[in-house]
Amino acid sequence: MSDTIVNVRYMVDDVEVAVEWYTRHLGFSLLSSHAPAFADIKLGSLRLLLSGPTSSAGRPMPDGEQPRPGGWNRIHLIVDDLPAEVARLRTTGAQFRNDIVTGPGGSQILLVDPSGNLVELFQPVRR
Repeated sequence: MSDTIVNVRYMVDDVEVAVEWYTRHLGFSLLSSHAPAFADIKLGSLRLLLSGPTSSAGRPMPDGEQPRPGGWNRIHLIVDDLPAEVARLRTTGAQFRNDIVTGPGGSQILLVDPSGNLVELFQPVRR
């Protein structure tokens, strides 16, 4: 297995809307699109797999539970200037789950994608 690329799968309500949101707001680039079922996008060494309701990843589990977007798991993106990035995203209408919080390691905020998945923007403490 290659350790150069990290793959994360997000269930999304609408693959095309998700691709547009991640590429416009966060600078991801499109690798492939098989909308409405699936697309994959990339930012640095992160490959984000966007799976819609009609994808194989969206099929019900044996117990009947349906995979769906949302939850508290999230990708974590490091930014150089968190307040500036938040201000930029707010001008585009991006939605946040909370305000910036600061801890011993740095500051963070939770950005919400169109399907309710979280993206943590994080600025580490400069040492």
